[in-house]
Amino acid sequence: AAWFGLGYLESKAEVRPRATTSPAVPLVAELMSAAVAAGCPPVVAAEAVADALGGPVGAVLRSTVAAVRLGSDPGTAWLRLGATEPAFRPLARALASSATWGTSPNEMLDRAAHDARDTARWAAEARARSLGARAAAPLGLCFLPAFVLVGIVPLVVTAAAPLLP
Repeated sequence: AAWFGLGYLESKAEVRPRATTSPAVPLVAELMSAAVAAGCPPVVAAEAVADALGGPVGAVLRSTVAAVRLGSDPGTAWLRLGATEPAFRPLARALASSATWGTSPNEMLDRAAHDARDTARWAAEARARSLGARAAAPLGLCFLPAFVLVGIVPLVVTAAAPLLP
């Protein structure tokens, strides 16, 4: 069972880029929305955002831009972006529907940025709320032995002293 379970664990090389791409989703969506609103096609906007941000976020966007430039269907390429990087799924859906239907993705990109910021805020609030419960265990482990040694042991020794010969 342990061997089977270890197969589902991810290495640090896989987790680290995902940890850096998830917080960047609102920024990417807002930059893409601004570039598209200025008149850039989504592929050019994605390339500009990839060049501006760099790192794992830029690499993910560059791979999608490269697929579109090599002749892949834009809607399929954007959906593939959402499949490979779950954090970019709302952006990918917005850009894929824009490529399929020919509509402007501005409203959907703004909505994706707003939703990503809300999700990040809710996750931070949940971590902050759980901090009290996680802090209680170490405090209990420190204070329980002190309580026993200072409060219980003297009481037991005092009560048991008359019974001893």
